[in-house]
Amino acid sequence: VGGAGDNAAAAVGTGVVKDGKAFTTIGTSGVVFAHTSSMAMDAKGRVHTCCAAVPNSWHVMGVTQGAGLSLKWFRDNFCAAEKQTASLMGVDEYYLMDKEAEQVPVGANRLLYLPYLMGERSPHNDPNARGTFIGMTMDTTRADMTQAVLEGVAFALRDSLEVAKSLGIHLERTKICGGGAKSPLWKKMIANILNLKVDVIESEEGPAMGGAMLAAVACGEYASVEEIAEKFVKVTGTVEPEPELVAKYEDRYQKFRQIY
Repeated sequence: VGGAGDNAAAAVGTGVVKDGKAFTTIGTSGVVFAHTSSMAMDAKGRVHTCCAAVPNSWHVMGVTQGAGLSLKWFRDNFCAAEKQTASLMGVDEYYLMDKEAEQVPVGANRLLYLPYLMGERSPHNDPNARGTFIGMTMDTTRADMTQAVLEGVAFALRDSLEVAKSLGIHLERTKICGGGAKSPLWKKMIANILNLKVDVIESEEGPAMGGAMLAAVACGEYASVEEIAEKFVKVTGTVEPEPELVAKYEDRYQKFRQIY
């Protein structure tokens, strides 16, 4: 079985095998990935168009390099207390960071973060781009900064979504997978910043599940990738955009996109 690249396999594992289907990943890097049955290529190379794992179809994909990586960097350098407290409580330190960040009202601190710790891939394709906090004051707290990191990653994903939309990709919802999908706050941000319904699926392991599903089709257990996706992929919940938050984040996104 030939298999697939990680994100092409994740598309199968999340059921993104038909037009109008998409997934968002928050792993070390972040991905916005949309299926299309017709070729849609960006002449400026801001997003990638490749063959999909489903025969005779393609995918359009944008990648931000420092997604979960940004949060891990912030945790490792500024959240030693959370590590110790989380260990005593028997919970993940990211859970405590999430709870701290969600206490800050959207936009209250006017702090913005660019997640370019490893340069940037989509849409800027710039190895010299650098991570940046902008708008810090004497009142800035660590909670403000954690919230800005989460938002900045989501804004970077929105950049790729805007390019995909310019190519005629129409989406109303997205699946979500990767370690960041465990964060209720991050899922809520993705829904409101991308202004898409975010479907949470039973399995967070999109690529591994997709590889197994492709093997099952190749072995003749299922007639097509579409058939096995219909049977295997289960949506367990949906995060809906909230108009008030969509408007607040839109204002912040328009500022974010000017900074680079």
